[in-house]
Amino acid sequence: MDKTAKINDKLTKRMLLYILLCSVFVSVCATLVQLYSSFHDDLGLLEQRFDNIEKSYIPSIASSLWDFNKSLVAQQIQGIVDLPDIGLVKVENDFDYKEQVGNINIEAKKVIEFPIIYDGKRVGNLKIYAHYQDIYQKLWLEAGVILTSEFIKIFIIAFSIIIIVDKLITRHLFQITRYAQQLESYNLDEALILSNRPAKKDELDYLVNAINNMRLTLKKEIVKLEEAENALLALNGELEVKVHDRTAKLEESNQQLQQSIDNLTLAQDQLVQSEKMASLGQLVAGVAHEVNTPMGICITSISALKEKVDSLKEAVDSNELTKSFLNDTLQLLSEYGQIIERSLNKSVELIRSFKSVAVEQHTDPEDDINLYQHVYDVVNTVKTMFKRKKYHINIDVDEDFSLLTYPSAWNQILTNFLMNSHIHGFEDRSEGNISIKFTHSQGYLTLIYTDDGKGIPDDFKKRIFDPFVTTKRGQGGSGLGLNIVFNLVNAKLSGTIQSIETKKGVCFKVKVPIQYQEEKDNMVNLSKCANIDIS
Repeated sequence: MDKTAKINDKLTKRMLLYILLCSVFVSVCATLVQLYSSFHDDLGLLEQRFDNIEKSYIPSIASSLWDFNKSLVAQQIQGIVDLPDIGLVKVENDFDYKEQVGNINIEAKKVIEFPIIYDGKRVGNLKIYAHYQDIYQKLWLEAGVILTSEFIKIFIIAFSIIIIVDKLITRHLFQITRYAQQLESYNLDEALILSNRPAKKDELDYLVNAINNMRLTLKKEIVKLEEAENALLALNGELEVKVHDRTAKLEESNQQLQQSIDNLTLAQDQLVQSEKMASLGQLVAGVAHEVNTPMGICITSISALKEKVDSLKEAVDSNELTKSFLNDTLQLLSEYGQIIERSLNKSVELIRSFKSVAVEQHTDPEDDINLYQHVYDVVNTVKTMFKRKKYHINIDVDEDFSLLTYPSAWNQILTNFLMNSHIHGFEDRSEGNISIKFTHSQGYLTLIYTDDGKGIPDDFKKRIFDPFVTTKRGQGGSGLGLNIVFNLVNAKLSGTIQSIETKKGVCFKVKVPIQYQEEKDNMVNLSKCANIDIS
């Protein structure tokens, strides 16, 4: 209540101040206009006064001056000086006569000189000096009276307005303010009603209706809010139960999903191992078949060699040995020996290459290898699987370059590339060109593998490194070959692999960092030095 009274007291004071300021401004402006009009009226009276002097006083002064009646002239000009706004009057003639009456130090605002004519002759001059002191004094008095009466009227009107406003508006504002301050959610049923209101409605009645409508709307909204809050609480309870149930089901599903993922991972690992073993089995079959030919030649040559030795022995025992027979027999024995030697060397070379590839593919050591010799061994071993094909394999590798790497990884990479070219690229073909090019610079080893086969279908180009993606679905293709290559390059060799667009066939680019045996030895020595106890 005190706060409301203070607020409305401020409003009343502000209203009173604005009314007073506006009234004072209007009154001052009206007073200035009125004083300005009075000033011009007084100036007009002064002009009329000059005209009256010219008409009334100059003839009598002319008669007195003609008669040289100085005392009468003095009385006459004194009468002019006694007129309002006249401060000094001077009379002069051509005979050095001068008479003046009034204040000689006057600040004249207006000076008028009249000629003194007597009987048609000029007998002198009359100078009148006028000042506005009487006019100003009159204006000040008039302004004081006007302003005083205006201020009295202003205060009377202002206080009357304040009383009327207080009776018609302010006290009702007090009542509306008290109602608004006391309005709470529990007393929204109590309506706002103003007392002592006229029958005809005005703005305050409209304000009261708006407040009552707002009260009813708030009541409805609070009821809706309470209902919504209760529904929300019930819904939260149901949601908590559902969340608990679904969380339990989700945990169970996650466990099942994790079990499925573990099973799939195990199955994938088994498939990858099966793929590796199948590749190794194919290599074993191919090498065994390839070794069988030179070994058969050796057996046949040894049988023939044995027969010739027996014939030579019989000829010696029967004393039938001739020089020509001995020469022919020695010639045949030398040829059989060369055939056996070539076949055995070929078998040894095949077995050595296969042993290198098979052992490194079965185990997984990191070793320092000569890259050229290793690539040659892999290619020489894989060639046994398609020896009836006329493929031209071009190997471009620095013969003196060695590095520390995982030989088994390169075995699998090159084997998969070559087998993909054989099975997919050169399908239904007996000829083809394959290029294997290794370059090394700026600490990286780069393999560019290309063939001029059928290439990769457009539908598979973006998915060739994904597992189980194959164009031989249902025809024995597992779809794990390039996925194994991708995992070996990324995980084991810490490199990158990408398929490069080419007009014909395929092109794969493998880029891996180079590590040398010297660097590894230095790292091992530094590690040992770091672990020394220097206490």
